[in-house]
Amino acid sequence: MKIAIRRLPHGEGLAAPAYGSEGAAGLDLSAAIAPGGKLVLEPGARDLVPTGLSIALPPGYEAQVRPRSGLALEFGVSVLNAPGTIDSDYRGEVKVLLVNFGTHPFEISRGMRIAQLVVARYERVELVEAAEALAETARGEGGFGSTGMGDGGVASEGCGE
Repeated sequence: MKIAIRRLPHGEGLAAPAYGSEGAAGLDLSAAIAPGGKLVLEPGARDLVPTGLSIALPPGYEAQVRPRSGLALEFGVSVLNAPGTIDSDYRGEVKVLLVNFGTHPFEISRGMRIAQLVVARYERVELVEAAEALAETARGEGGFGSTGMGDGGVASEGCGE
């Protein structure tokens, strides 16, 4: 599938989003910081980082902005609203909401790979109120941690995770 992208003026000269390997699901997104400039994320701080591009997704598709595992592991830097969703009717600049969960300032420079973009098909649904109870399942109302507790722990109440 081909998806049109538009390079914005402050993104000129940056590498186009690309897959890092043959089996990669995400395209690497780069920071479109001003040439010679930098953005410093202090510990606990967050900032909206421009990528210098916009995309034209076809109806029925979304793009998810996800963290890069290396930044998360090495520096504690992640995408705060992961995954961030880009809807098919959005034509503005793709920006990445980064947060520094680490203990040291993190410097972002022009062209640094800061996130991944995964394009996925989705289906819209129509929610219908059930007049009766929902169909039973083996899991029932088991919420947070209820399917992974092998040590006799007690699952907490909550939404279906």
